[in-house]
Amino acid sequence: MAETIAKKSSNGTSSSTSGKQHSKETYLKWFEVMFRVRRFEEQALYAYSLQKIRGFCHVYIGQEAIAGGIATALRPEDKLVTAYRQHGVALARGLDSNSCMAELYGKSTGCVKGKGGSMHFFSKEHNYFGGNGIVGAQIPIGAGIGFAEKYRGTDNISMTMFGDGAARQGALYESFNMAMTWKLPVLFVVENNGYAMGTSVERTSNVTEMYRIGSAFDMPSEAIDGMRPESVHEGIERAAAHIRAGKGPYFLEIKTYRYKGHSVSDPGKYRSKDELNAYKEKDPINITEKNIIDNKIATQAEIDKIKADIETEIAAAMKFADESPLPLASDLYNDNYVQKDYPFIMD
Repeated sequence: MAETIAKKSSNGTSSSTSGKQHSKETYLKWFEVMFRVRRFEEQALYAYSLQKIRGFCHVYIGQEAIAGGIATALRPEDKLVTAYRQHGVALARGLDSNSCMAELYGKSTGCVKGKGGSMHFFSKEHNYFGGNGIVGAQIPIGAGIGFAEKYRGTDNISMTMFGDGAARQGALYESFNMAMTWKLPVLFVVENNGYAMGTSVERTSNVTEMYRIGSAFDMPSEAIDGMRPESVHEGIERAAAHIRAGKGPYFLEIKTYRYKGHSVSDPGKYRSKDELNAYKEKDPINITEKNIIDNKIATQAEIDKIKADIETEIAAAMKFADESPLPLASDLYNDNYVQKDYPFIMD
């Protein structure tokens, strides 16, 4: 049978049972990443209301603790691929606010030159493979990236993230099967925020504790609290150690919550105000700040400086995006893959 979590809290997620003490540097990094993501996303929504950003836009507000844990638990050399709610994950991997905001604006200074928009960030330098718009399509991509790392003989992992809706795709089961059969270095992560577009987890499957999906493949699996950066960091750290030891893939269900709708066009009427407010009481940014201050990990002045610096950074990113040029029409033909000797038939 697959390994599952040995200790779970009352809400079905694992608590921090390691007794590990995290450093001041780590706590401040978590707070910085989470606060940056929150402010970035809030300003993205504001820009969308001004029609400076158009098309699909899915924000990460409420799920910032996952970004914080990713920033400290992964190595720069590790690969990461995710779905379309991805601005926060991209920022956690080190993409800068300027190029990310410019990409949302569709400008040539964006991280993919204005060609990707909200759902399709990419950065070779940061080993960030997006940002994928097709539901569940990134799961086999992540398995393939893991295959490449195993083939090259590295100890890097491929962190492959998807939502609870995508977990119902057949591609997941095919990818899980191959990854376990070949012991690929893949960390599969489902960000379970309770809803797909507007359909609750309970309405899509009899298996509502999603980490149990891994048991069909004897894949080590566990559920962790996605509202606390400590739990996310420790969960990823445990999984990464297992994978780097050559034992094959690992599956994490990170239980989280999005405060906004599925996208900017979603009023989110399928959930109650009481449910939303209950999760807002667990706001990862507020809880982490309180934890830092109450435990004298850092001073309020240090926290306030981080906030002020990020406010300045995001304001500058908005200005940068606004003033950046649109792509040239001729750029449409750049950065496209062409195999000149590929056989084809023309009518």
